[in-house]
Amino acid sequence: MNMIRITRRAALAFTAAFALASLTSAPSRAAAKIQHLVSPGGIEAWFVQDATVPLIAMEYAFGGGAAQDPADKSGTANMVASLMDEGAAELDSKTFHERLERRAIELSYSAQRDTFRGSLRMLTENRDEAFDLLRLSLSEPRFDAVDIERIRAQILSGLRRETSNPGSIASRKFLELAFGDHPYSRSSNGTLTSVPAITVDDIKAYKGRIVAKDTLKIAVVGDVDAATLGRLLDQTFGGLPAKASLVPVPDIVATKPPQKSFVTLDVPQTVVTFGSPGVKRDDPNFMAAYIVNHILGGGGLTSRLYREVREKRGLAYSVSGSLLWMQHSGIYLGNTATRADRATDTVDTVTAEVKRMADEGPTQTELDEAKSYLKGSQMLALDTSSKLASGLLQYQLDKLPIDYIEKRNAVVDAVTLDQAKAAAKKLWADGLVTVVVGRAPQAAAMPIVTAPKAN
Repeated sequence: MNMIRITRRAALAFTAAFALASLTSAPSRAAAKIQHLVSPGGIEAWFVQDATVPLIAMEYAFGGGAAQDPADKSGTANMVASLMDEGAAELDSKTFHERLERRAIELSYSAQRDTFRGSLRMLTENRDEAFDLLRLSLSEPRFDAVDIERIRAQILSGLRRETSNPGSIASRKFLELAFGDHPYSRSSNGTLTSVPAITVDDIKAYKGRIVAKDTLKIAVVGDVDAATLGRLLDQTFGGLPAKASLVPVPDIVATKPPQKSFVTLDVPQTVVTFGSPGVKRDDPNFMAAYIVNHILGGGGLTSRLYREVREKRGLAYSVSGSLLWMQHSGIYLGNTATRADRATDTVDTVTAEVKRMADEGPTQTELDEAKSYLKGSQMLALDTSSKLASGLLQYQLDKLPIDYIEKRNAVVDAVTLDQAKAAAKKLWADGLVTVVVGRAPQAAAMPIVTAPKAN
């Protein structure tokens, strides 16, 4: 859901360095002491000092994201994110990227639903220049007309491709059904109508409202001491405005199922997107819901949906589901793809298995196996500086405690079978919102919606 743009990256020097970083054992990184650092100027960060390799990885985020796009100009945040590294101050786009590439510095921005995020990675010896380039991009982005039009053309090209992509169409239709006129219903990338309407004033206004210190979250992992990092944070972020100006976004519960929608599109393979209201991250039963989702469709080859849809019936190559949570809502979202003449069977099989999970819940064996997997997989998810920094930033955005890494396994273990069954019932007792995109034979019993024209 959340659309991420990756900018050009200077990778040559990082290839060897990150390979070395990946060789470092996961437990040693995940178990490293996480410090709550406060710079002399009051900039806060979660910080892990790690001199294993001469690298520094920093992830940072400002509150806002695509939910702050004007209603008639969806895609504004995405355009801003795409332009923030296209030159700053006296450095035009070409010169700015030459500076990044010469020092093998990775700098990128992305617009997600509720956050405007950035990433910075560098060799330790290049840290001063890397942080200075970041400072310039945050404080003095150029937003030159030639760069705006080039980025706009790239985005529009991608949006045109999406008009014939069944997965993109299914995702957009699902969000419309789930969220109605709420900001979460709009595409983060914008539309073929909204993106051409975004002006340089819109871009500057969005950046001015969003990039501020009061919503800033930072996570840093790497070869730097606390005193040096504090100085760098003050130099980089200290000059930003004190407060953001965010438009309030209301909480919303996704539309109650069951609903079915069919979109006609002449493509070789039919895409099925299905889902239901989910849970927010601060829900007391979040972990129980997370575990039952893993059992149902999040566990890859071991999941119930995979077994029923792929192994037993051969209806699709893959099928999966995930819990997605935003600041103001949460959804369960699943996807699969199949032949047009087998789409109805696929939808029926998914629906039946979801109903069985809602009615019966998982078995004790399934619960125990899911817990074992989820506890072990956390270490693999945090086995590099970059992954750990990204995880620590997400924990902050989710308002989790700084020692959550140490507590997480106990939280997983504490989920009982009764809690798991209750979570499954809450998630799926009402059924699914289902969107099918493909050729017409499988449209029976579904409202037919013609594939959207380019707009």
